[in-house]
Amino acid sequence: MSRVRAKDTETRATEPAFALFDMFRISLAGVQISGRVSRRTTGAARPALLLLHGHPETHLIWRHIADRLAEHYTVIIPDLRGYGDSHAAVFAAGSDTTHAGHSKRAMALDQVRLMEHFGAERGFTTFAVAAHDRGARVAHRLLVDHPGAVTRALLLDIAPTVDMYDGSTRAFAEAYFHWFLLIQPYPLPEALIEANPRGYVENVIGGRYAGLAPFPTEILDAYVEALSRPGAVHSMCEDYRASATIDLHHDRADRAAGLVIETPIHLLWGRHGVIETLFDPLTLWGALASAVTGHPVDSGHYLPEEVPDEILREILAFVPALPNTTTRLIPG
Repeated sequence: MSRVRAKDTETRATEPAFALFDMFRISLAGVQISGRVSRRTTGAARPALLLLHGHPETHLIWRHIADRLAEHYTVIIPDLRGYGDSHAAVFAAGSDTTHAGHSKRAMALDQVRLMEHFGAERGFTTFAVAAHDRGARVAHRLLVDHPGAVTRALLLDIAPTVDMYDGSTRAFAEAYFHWFLLIQPYPLPEALIEANPRGYVENVIGGRYAGLAPFPTEILDAYVEALSRPGAVHSMCEDYRASATIDLHHDRADRAAGLVIETPIHLLWGRHGVIETLFDPLTLWGALASAVTGHPVDSGHYLPEEVPDEILREILAFVPALPNTTTRLIPG
């Protein structure tokens, strides 16, 4: 049974989304990245904010708060490599035996190149990031590999990948079964999911705390459509295969080297989810970074879609922003 009030869900479903944004499709080092960017405005330059989504979704997770954020920031909202309208790395299915093409290092570099592209247009050289789920794992690698680029990072509903795998229990495996399904060798998980992508999306999303209530039909349809595109399921599996192999190698190497993230990190996680129940995110991230704050919120896993107003307040409080003064859009 849904724990999100129907009235709130119905109201949000009718809200206009991305009214202050243009869509983009950019080829960066052979990978096509698609998404939305807030329109140019007159007045003072606005600080840049990168928003990243999770699994099995697209940039649409930010639909409730994107326009309100665009009143304060230059906002860039891409689909991650291999998700949504963004292309995957160019490998024949099953041929990337190291899974490097979907490592978080490669996916983080996509974001650096994307922000450099828009920074050259909009006049910024650094940016903040707010990221959920898989996107937050990309953000973690951004902080490690490109510390000078990121000013602040808000990470939603994750613990570090190493600690989640090393802390695996039966309860974790039952709740996050897809972590273990998707890493199986090609082509088993691909064949199973491609046979019924809607079943996969609706069962993975709907099996969490809030059920399907925060997800209007048109949004679920968009997530299913994205996963139904040729190669999309393989890319998703490669993302997870990378996390269980090459990403762990990179993360363990960071720890062995004694690397400490200096960029301020703010954590939010669902009070009714796996991170709250099975992990201690403040302690785990505190072992990797010098400036970590955070707390749980009254939601399940999909925070930007379950409690968008609270996420908006947290971003505005954590990421220095341009006051919402009188500006006008520059015609595109």
